[in-house]
Amino acid sequence: MSLQGKGFFTWKVANCEAGNTTAIASLAKAANLTHILVKIANGSATYNVDPTSGVDLAQRLVQALHAVGIQAYGWHYVYGDSPISEANIAIQRILQLGVDGYIIDAEAEYKKPGKKEAAKKFMNQLRLTLPNLPIGLSSYRYPSYHPELPWREFLEKCDFNMPQVYWMQAHNPGEQLNRCVREFQAMTPYRPIIPTGAAFREHGWQPTAAEVLEFLQTAKRLNLAGANFWEWSDARSGKLPGLWEQIRDFSWTQAPAPQDITERLIAAYNTHDPVQVANLYTPTAVHVTSARTIQGTESIRSWYNTIFNQILPNATFKLTSYSGTGPSRHFTWTAASGRGSVQNGNDTLGLVNDKIAYHYSFFTTTP
Repeated sequence: MSLQGKGFFTWKVANCEAGNTTAIASLAKAANLTHILVKIANGSATYNVDPTSGVDLAQRLVQALHAVGIQAYGWHYVYGDSPISEANIAIQRILQLGVDGYIIDAEAEYKKPGKKEAAKKFMNQLRLTLPNLPIGLSSYRYPSYHPELPWREFLEKCDFNMPQVYWMQAHNPGEQLNRCVREFQAMTPYRPIIPTGAAFREHGWQPTAAEVLEFLQTAKRLNLAGANFWEWSDARSGKLPGLWEQIRDFSWTQAPAPQDITERLIAAYNTHDPVQVANLYTPTAVHVTSARTIQGTESIRSWYNTIFNQILPNATFKLTSYSGTGPSRHFTWTAASGRGSVQNGNDTLGLVNDKIAYHYSFFTTTP
C-alpha cells in the first residue's frame, strides 16, 4: 500500500494558516508528513470553494502539496440520501483536482434504515469510473458500537480503513487503538488500518502531547502503515500545548527491520513449494483449521501440497496486515488464482525460536 507515514486532516482550508496553502505545504514538509487529507465535497456539493470569489482552495492546496512532494487525498462527508449524486460529485472533484486518493467519511446518517443499498450504489458508481484509485473509509473506531453502519458494503470496494480513534473524555489512546484494531481484524473483509488520532478540543476535553505520543507509538508497535490526526486548524491554534510539536518531531521512519515470520511465510507461499513453507515450522508443529488438526512437518507439507496444486493452484498470496510481537502473531491475507480466491484469510501463529509451533488458519475460497 502506497499510503504510509504521518498525515493530517484539513477541514476548512481558509482556517488553516489563514488560507495560505503554500504555508500549509511548507509546515507539512517540515513536519515530515507524507500526506494531507483535504475536504473536497460535502454530500452532493463541492467543498472548500470560496462562495464569493469562486477560488478553489482545495485545488490550490493540492497543487501546493504536490509541489513539495506530499500526497493529497480528498475526503468527502457522505449522507446516503442521494448516493449516485454524491458519487458523481466525488468523481468530478477527484478528476478535477488530481488527488492521489479518496476518503469516504460515513457516520450517523449511514446508520439509518436502507443505507446498505445506498452504500452499494455509491461504491459501484465510484468504482465504475475509478477502478484503480486508492479509496479508504473513515468512520467509527469500534464497529461493535455501530453495527447498523454498512461496513461490508463500503470496505469490500475500499483499499484501506481509517477509523477515527478519538479517545474523547478519556486518556487511554493506546488501549483504544489496540481495541479498534482487534475489532476490525475480526471483521470480513479486513482492510489495512491507518487510524486517525485526536488533535482537537471538544466539550472541555483535549488530548495531551503525551497521549499523542502514546497513540503514535502504539500505531508503530502494531505495524500499521501510518497514522493521521484530526484536525489541522485546531492543532495549530496554539491552544493545545505541545501537540503540533509532538506530531512534527515524531519520527515515523526507522531502519528496515528483519522480515517478520508472517512476511517470510507469505513469501514462501508465493514459491508454491511445500518444502520451503514447511521449513518455517518446528518438527512437531500443529496446524489447525475449523475442519481438522494435523501435526508434524510431513503432514504440513502434504497440506500445502494440496493448497498449491488443488485448492489455489498458481495463486498469488498477499499479506494484508500483521500484529503481535514475541511468541505470537495475528495476520490477515488474500489470495488469487485461476481456480478461486480468498479475501478473508485470518490466521494466528505461536512461535518457538522464530519458528511456527502452532498455526490456526481460517479462510474461505470463492470462485
